[in-house]
Amino acid sequence: MNLTNPFLDADGDKLREECGIFGVIGAREAANIAAAGLHSLQHRGQEAVGITSFSGQEFHSYRGLGHVAQVFSQRELDTLPGTMASGHVRYATTGGSGLRNVQPLFADLADGGFAIAHNGNISNAMTLKRDLVSKGSIFQSTSDTEVIIHLVATSRYPTLLDRFVDALRMVEGAYSLICMTAEGMIACRDPLGIRPLVMGRIGDATVFASETVAFDVIGAEFIRSIEPGEMVQVDHKGTISSHRPFGNPAPRPCIFEHVYFSRPDSVMDGRSVYGVRKQIGMELAKEAPAAADVVIPVPDSGVPAAIGYAQQSGIPFELGIVRSHYVGRTFIQPGDAARHADVKRKHNANRAVVEGKKIILIDDSIVRGTTSMKIVEMMRDAGAAEVHMRIASPPTEHSCFYGVDTPERSKLLAANMDIQAMADFIKADSLAFVSIDGLYRAVGEEKRIKKCPQFCDACFSGEYPTKLTDFTDRFSTELTAA
Repeated sequence: MNLTNPFLDADGDKLREECGIFGVIGAREAANIAAAGLHSLQHRGQEAVGITSFSGQEFHSYRGLGHVAQVFSQRELDTLPGTMASGHVRYATTGGSGLRNVQPLFADLADGGFAIAHNGNISNAMTLKRDLVSKGSIFQSTSDTEVIIHLVATSRYPTLLDRFVDALRMVEGAYSLICMTAEGMIACRDPLGIRPLVMGRIGDATVFASETVAFDVIGAEFIRSIEPGEMVQVDHKGTISSHRPFGNPAPRPCIFEHVYFSRPDSVMDGRSVYGVRKQIGMELAKEAPAAADVVIPVPDSGVPAAIGYAQQSGIPFELGIVRSHYVGRTFIQPGDAARHADVKRKHNANRAVVEGKKIILIDDSIVRGTTSMKIVEMMRDAGAAEVHMRIASPPTEHSCFYGVDTPERSKLLAANMDIQAMADFIKADSLAFVSIDGLYRAVGEEKRIKKCPQFCDACFSGEYPTKLTDFTDRFSTELTAA
């Protein structure tokens, strides 16, 4: 998160996961492995990338704006020697300051170098920063991640691990972290496990990543997920130790990882993301049927749910929209007019499939409604007789404060309109969303347990599982503490 601008202007109707992290210790050419792992996590952050390595004597860093393949050629990777490396991909934030916010962040502390890569959001970072600055801390970035570095640096505990635990006890919100010191690597998740982190092995090396797909790409074996509140320490001899300094609260992992953020070829908490998305589509077909000729996904994220909807309903699946993969992201374009034009460049109707047909469009979410409206219009221009929109998540009524780029609530369509008004706004013949219990059934639960939900679903329910110190006063009208 950027401390100067916690709410970002998302592109069209997609929420964006802001970060992906990767770490490896005990491997020759660790930076090369990190680059390959980050490439597989590119969907989690496409504007900036950084890698830090440790050669045994000193730390080396290289960071740049752009995709992994644009920033890192072999020449850059050769400047990152050593058997330990961590990396980070991110979305640049509005009001950001270029390279100074690109992670991993690095600092020379009293007992040596400390590098940190963070996925998530510290929801009391601005409050902590004000206190640290008043005591003399000097910040070099506007990233909430730097707050953790200063808390570690100012802790009075004797060992680095104890100072790290002390620092994390002071923060609120969501985090998966990969940290490097001269002694080794530390990987951890917040006590509720809101953001994901998994551990694997390649040869004698230990690897960590936001998603299992990173292990598939580098040829690593998946070992297990890092547990919520767990801190895993790996030294240069390969010795692994696990610490649980935060007790054992009931986990609340982000359910939207299953809906959209993770790659469909990843496995989350033992469940195939692709399989879950198909099951969401099947639940949606049961809950919101429509008389139609074809089921059409909004590519690419709507494809698995559309397959499930088609299989459950018996209505044929067709590719009625073709996506160009060579168009920049729509949020880069200034103003709604440019964004609307970009939607048409990114998606094109397959008239042979659409013309004269009653169609069911399947997408993963509606945020502001801009893109959905344009796609419905595109289907009508291609001759669709009826357009029924079905969404593979419940209505997104609340902002996320845990590391996901979400517009402020006033710009969320579902926060300001009922479903019929939303259907009228996007000009669809009908509109329906999967129920929150249907979503929970798709991820293997019987239903959502209201008193203690099994996932963080605050963007749908408004029930935030942690304190939101930095936001409570300003956004008290839209926050409901769980």
